[in-house]
Amino acid sequence: MSDPSSVIDDLCQESEQLDALVGKLGADRWALATPAPRWTVAHQIAHLAWTDRAALLAVTDAAAFALEVEKAAASPYGFVDEGAEKGATLPPARLLAEWRAGRESLEKALRAAPTGTRFPWYGPPMSVASMATGRLMETWAHGQDIADTLHVMRPPTDRLQHVVRIGVRARNFAFGVRGLTPPEEEFRVEVTAPSGAVWTYGPEDAAQRVTGPALDFCLLVTQRAHRADLAVRAEGSDADHWLDIAQAFAGPPGAGRAPKGTAE
Repeated sequence: MSDPSSVIDDLCQESEQLDALVGKLGADRWALATPAPRWTVAHQIAHLAWTDRAALLAVTDAAAFALEVEKAAASPYGFVDEGAEKGATLPPARLLAEWRAGRESLEKALRAAPTGTRFPWYGPPMSVASMATGRLMETWAHGQDIADTLHVMRPPTDRLQHVVRIGVRARNFAFGVRGLTPPEEEFRVEVTAPSGAVWTYGPEDAAQRVTGPALDFCLLVTQRAHRADLAVRAEGSDADHWLDIAQAFAGPPGAGRAPKGTAE
């Protein structure tokens, strides 16, 4: 993406939508348990604030960020939870203020970054557009956990295209992080946007295919719902396997969510 302004704009809109959801919650509701084990609403926002700070550090101070990567490598299954735990102990008003200030600082840093700049990250280096896309994906996914907790139905928007794109591009990562060899052939992915548009990726004549609503695909690759509860379909054994392990986020394999009607 030559001009990342549009994805940064979409990131801001996604954040503002979530802000409107949590901004007026009473302190007791910040303590509600979300679908993520052991995480409350406060943990979800604390995680977003923590990751925004990490992204800002990556954009503005690569050497300092390298030290954070070392910490993550020393505790690959714990460093994310540790960041959320620390922030969740703050009073909700302070946590909300810190999240708002952090995402504003990150937005300014991303808009000011020279064209072509690439930043270090916990995985491969990120362009400005990739960093903003990653932040949007996380904001949407953790916002989904909060919406589910509050029993709020969020109208899906075509901002989901950014989540779809990162999910498609993370196909090989999902295999590799589990010690599996990624398929050599490309897949065809066709998903229907909230607006009714059809977003397509990969060769039109590919034998391995994935189809379905964009919202369901996003819920799948962010592991916010079990495959059995979604209208995403696969043709071909490799595509079918991918839908069982897909993840759009960096880090170790996620545990996913249990099908509806079963114990977590």
